[in-house]
Amino acid sequence: MAATGAERAPGGFRAHLEALGQAQKPSLNTAAYSRLVNRPAGRVVAAAAHTLGAATNQVTALSATLSAAGLLVLALVEPHWWTGILVAVLLATGYVLDSSDGQLARLRGGGSRSGEWLDHTIDCFKTATLHLAVLVSWYRFGPATDGWLLVPLGFEVVAVVTYFGLILMPTLRPSSAGSSAAVPENPLRKWALLPIDYGAQCWMFVLLGFGVLFQWTYLLVFVCNAAALAIALRKWWRELRALDGSS
Repeated sequence: MAATGAERAPGGFRAHLEALGQAQKPSLNTAAYSRLVNRPAGRVVAAAAHTLGAATNQVTALSATLSAAGLLVLALVEPHWWTGILVAVLLATGYVLDSSDGQLARLRGGGSRSGEWLDHTIDCFKTATLHLAVLVSWYRFGPATDGWLLVPLGFEVVAVVTYFGLILMPTLRPSSAGSSAAVPENPLRKWALLPIDYGAQCWMFVLLGFGVLFQWTYLLVFVCNAAALAIALRKWWRELRALDGSS
């Protein structure tokens, strides 16, 4: 693999941070939270981890540990104002580290297949368990009506199908698809994508201890994600049909 600017950087936190600033993934179609908060924070953590000599898989494991801790608190501890803050901080910090491991891999000269597999597998576990944890919490501690339990069940289906589509679609597109000129982005798009951004969703759990307020916020985010999935499915289907017709 050809050396990147990050790989060639001399030692030192500042040099690593500057190198990563020149080796970022495209931000097109990325929500404002990931673009403006999570990736920059992950860049700082990756530079610090590389300075300390940490391995990429160590950062991935720490990300998984923090995320798992947040999910366990969500599912098993009765909601209070402080548990909501704890869940949000654990999940959001785990997400920062999830961004850091890929950036650290670039600093170390490129990632590995096993590392990429580990990263995506952990992401899949997070996607598949977040809303199950909400379901367990609501079953044990509220809401008063059982009908609310259908919301995390629906959110679970939407989240898993969305993740599957995002992973599958790049494998079905021709390799030349990514080389086309970038389409200009509406400046409001990154803000419109906030409800479907995992990092932004982490912070809705600060409302966990506030009963009805959290329930309705969670429902609203679910509706936004379901609508986004419906739009994406239509777009993906039409894109693949067009590729079928041109082959």
